[in-house]
Amino acid sequence: MNRVPMTAVGAARLEEELKQLRSVERPRIIQAIAEARELGDLKENAEYHAAREEQSFVEGRIKEIEGKLSLAQIIDVTKLPNTGKVIFGCTVVVLEEESGNETSYKLVGDDEADIKQNMISVHSPVARALIGKHIGDTIIFKAPVGERTYEVLEVHHI
Repeated sequence: MNRVPMTAVGAARLEEELKQLRSVERPRIIQAIAEARELGDLKENAEYHAAREEQSFVEGRIKEIEGKLSLAQIIDVTKLPNTGKVIFGCTVVVLEEESGNETSYKLVGDDEADIKQNMISVHSPVARALIGKHIGDTIIFKAPVGERTYEVLEVHHI
């Protein structure tokens, strides 16, 4: 079984969602099913069918989160020494040489990636090019819009 890298923050979010689903959503749905059963004929009971469908979704999500957490290799980058080397979980500030724009990226697991928050998957082309590089290194990688050249300016373990 392959372990999947995940930041400590990402694991905590999944654990919180799992707790919410188990302690709040599951009991609420069970109550809704019980109330819908009291209404009588289950074949034509829309409330019952909706509650059962929601129950199926919630139970599926619980299993999905449990599976992700069981395979997770949780890496807390804040507990690792900052050597200036780009590693999983760190935040990297890069300079795009063509445009002169500075951008920061946090390298995270696939499930945590959110480009709107500049959190990129460690398996993305830019992240794969950055891993192992040091401050001052230049990388060239193929992006969907063509080749890009970045210089690593800063590496933070936050």
